[in-house]
Amino acid sequence: MTRRLEHFPNLVAMFFARAAEQGDAPFLWAKRDGAWQPTTWRDAAEKVARLAAALTAIGVERGDRVMLVSENRPEWCLSDLAIMAAGAITVPTYTTNTERDHTHIIENSGAKAVIVSTDKLAKTLMPAILRSIQPQILIGIDPVRLGQTPFDVYDWQTLIDRHPASVDDARAKADFARGDPACIIYTSGTGGAPRGVVQHHGAILHNVKACCDVISEDLGWGDEVFLSFLPLSHAYEHTGGQFVPIGLGGQIYYAEGIEKLAANMEETRPTIMFVVPRLFEVLRTRISKTIEKQGGVSAKLLAAALDVGTKRYADKLRLADRPKALLVDALFKRKIAKKFGGRMKAMISGGAPLTPEVGIFFQSLGVTFLQGYGQTEAAPVISCNRPSAGVTMDSVGPPLPDTEVRIAEDGEILVRGELVMHGYWRNDAETARVLNDGWLHTGDIGEIDEGGRIRITDRKKDLIINDKGDNVAPQKVEGMLTLQPEIAQAMIAGDRKPHMVAVLVPDAEWSAEWTARTGKTKHDPEYRAALQAAVDRTNRDLSVIERVRRWIVADEPFGIENEQLTPSLKIRRHVLRQIYGERLEALYRG
Repeated sequence: MTRRLEHFPNLVAMFFARAAEQGDAPFLWAKRDGAWQPTTWRDAAEKVARLAAALTAIGVERGDRVMLVSENRPEWCLSDLAIMAAGAITVPTYTTNTERDHTHIIENSGAKAVIVSTDKLAKTLMPAILRSIQPQILIGIDPVRLGQTPFDVYDWQTLIDRHPASVDDARAKADFARGDPACIIYTSGTGGAPRGVVQHHGAILHNVKACCDVISEDLGWGDEVFLSFLPLSHAYEHTGGQFVPIGLGGQIYYAEGIEKLAANMEETRPTIMFVVPRLFEVLRTRISKTIEKQGGVSAKLLAAALDVGTKRYADKLRLADRPKALLVDALFKRKIAKKFGGRMKAMISGGAPLTPEVGIFFQSLGVTFLQGYGQTEAAPVISCNRPSAGVTMDSVGPPLPDTEVRIAEDGEILVRGELVMHGYWRNDAETARVLNDGWLHTGDIGEIDEGGRIRITDRKKDLIINDKGDNVAPQKVEGMLTLQPEIAQAMIAGDRKPHMVAVLVPDAEWSAEWTARTGKTKHDPEYRAALQAAVDRTNRDLSVIERVRRWIVADEPFGIENEQLTPSLKIRRHVLRQIYGERLEALYRG
């Protein structure tokens, strides 16, 4: 049965309405002492009401900004809702931010208060807080011990215990409108200082309603269970992993970390997950290698599944292939489905482009895979592939309901609707640059196909223009390079140059196996020859202008800790160009 999300005036009203409906049903789950422990909807509503009252009592006023620095956990969601219920504006912040980023966000947002999860994180934040002399309040979700400070320090649970408040009163006080600011999300940025995107309540509610309608119409709206593992400080997880489940009246489990994600999926049995392409790339590599090592029947079934899946995607499945397809469904897909919990309706990928081969791989294994597209400035989902519209791996699907999309003369994708931000926080110049007559200039190049689906070519600012004026989309080439088992990560360069060059991160497992098998080191010419063979295989599927002619090996993997990846796992090109620029230039000199 198709259901529709009601029209709510703000996000807090939506939450309290769902809490009233769900009562003592489980809402938020976290693993404590080795077991999953729930927070019910009723308990969550009471804590949100109490914490909102406490924030008001200690001096947080309507319109104040409250910085939220925490790992994914139930208290993150409750704090976010309480900040909004108090009429304040949440400023979600990555736990992995540098001191420089923390300082910039505190000073730019003018945060009056900071809610931080742990004593360790609080101590990490101290230099940035003290430098800015801005926040007057710090609240520790876990107890914090900072000694004497120039600001007031409170305990999260103690505030809740000492400020009894009625849920009905809290709901009545949440009288702000859809156009009022809900949060300021700072884009992690692949270059330059983070910018604060002001997302109003209506923008996120537009996204939530549209996503709920898509789920209802294409997947069926039931008792939904979500497994949250992407950072909640990222717009994609903030909307998709938190407010969409609230809109659906679903449950949210908080993963223990990326290293335990596979085990958590089997334990929690999610129905929907919001993911990023990098996760799929890693899972594809692990699944392929595990089955290849098993050999025998498992390897043959994987090969058969990929053959059937590729033909089915290309609409070339013959009558003679049906016995093989039935065998794969009966003996292989069910086994794979259990690895994802056994009741997964769909995994929705966003945040960056996905290589089509990776999508076809998972579709071949029976995983319903929907690629979406968006950006923080649009709250953030703009479009999503839908089974009813025909899923294609080289597109990001049709626009969400009530969302206008058109292509500018230069190929840039423009978006208009309630989902579009009203502007950047304290940055009129950038706001004027990207917003024109209500249209958001996304900075992405694309087209709309005959089925109304959006196809992304590349980021406008990331396009490489060679010395002959030809355009090369780096993300496409990098994605194809990392399909090779020898290559884990890649960045290409070649702007105003005669050909492409690359920085490659060899796959760690492949490297270990190679050195163990050959008895040689990574400095041996044969090791480089093996990597060159991987590049050659990639080049065979690329046009002449896209081919990588020369390359170097990275000093270390691209990571969040070394600031070479954003927290949403996108390459920070400006950082990598600073590190490897001279060595890449040397490749052109011979």
